[in-house]
Amino acid sequence: MSDGGSRTVRAGRRRVEIRRPDKVLLPGGDAAREYTKGDLVDYHRAVARHMLPHLRGRPLMLDRRPDGLDGPAFMQKNTPDSYPDWITRVEVGKEGGTVTHTVCDDTATLLYLIDQASITLHRWLSRADDVDRPDRLVFDLDPSGDDFEAVREAARWLGELLDELALPSALMTTGSRGLHVVVPLDGGQDFDTVREFAREVADTLADAHPDRLTTAARKKDRGDRLYLDVGRNAYAQTAVAPWTVRALPGAPVATPVTWEQLDDPELHARRWTVENAVEQAATKPWAGLSGKGRSLAPARRRLAALRG
Repeated sequence: MSDGGSRTVRAGRRRVEIRRPDKVLLPGGDAAREYTKGDLVDYHRAVARHMLPHLRGRPLMLDRRPDGLDGPAFMQKNTPDSYPDWITRVEVGKEGGTVTHTVCDDTATLLYLIDQASITLHRWLSRADDVDRPDRLVFDLDPSGDDFEAVREAARWLGELLDELALPSALMTTGSRGLHVVVPLDGGQDFDTVREFAREVADTLADAHPDRLTTAARKKDRGDRLYLDVGRNAYAQTAVAPWTVRALPGAPVATPVTWEQLDDPELHARRWTVENAVEQAATKPWAGLSGKGRSLAPARRRLAALRG
């Protein structure tokens, strides 16, 4: 339902008002159309049932672009008082105080966040009921340039090593330049333990392929090597959520894929957009992943043996 300046959409038991649905938030890509707030609402309504399992119960950081890519951007952590009471919040500790993050538990909340021009949703790797213990580990494969073949190569090497460590893993395009490799955990280890393990895995790979991979935090030390970034595995750090839209021309989407799709020559970091990501979601590329959470203890022992 629309009155010209706004549009009301139903989401479960609630109705969400979408203000200025015709406002352009994202420009088109190389030969693509512009994307309005209404377009993003339609996409999120369609993908919500696939996206919400990756958002529920997790603190969020929101990349808001009220005036689109040409206007100011800000990363929102604290939930404004103006947000409706029915939106879930969680108060978490920070140095010198607390932050009250938004939690997206349902479609109505998701659509409300889109109305607020929250283009990209970044999620914590832990849940609101146990914020100190992550149930996801993320490796961010970050190429030095727009070189997806380097990303594909690094993902294969990382996948093989994780297989040796008997850890399940899943792939996701970032919607920008690289891939995320996600490992489900059982939530039994704290962030320091998880980050130390992730760093040891990355170091093992970089030592095996020193001309192709690096763990150097400073860009000037990386050269043209792909950066194995494990920095997201820390308290209060975030990673882009599966199926979220990136704040980039063409409205690319961070998209889960299967390991088999890594061999698809058409695969690249911006392969899916709001135009076609729902079709990929319907294939359920991460089917069963949520039930595969592992303890890191056996993997740490295996890694130690490999490293000698």
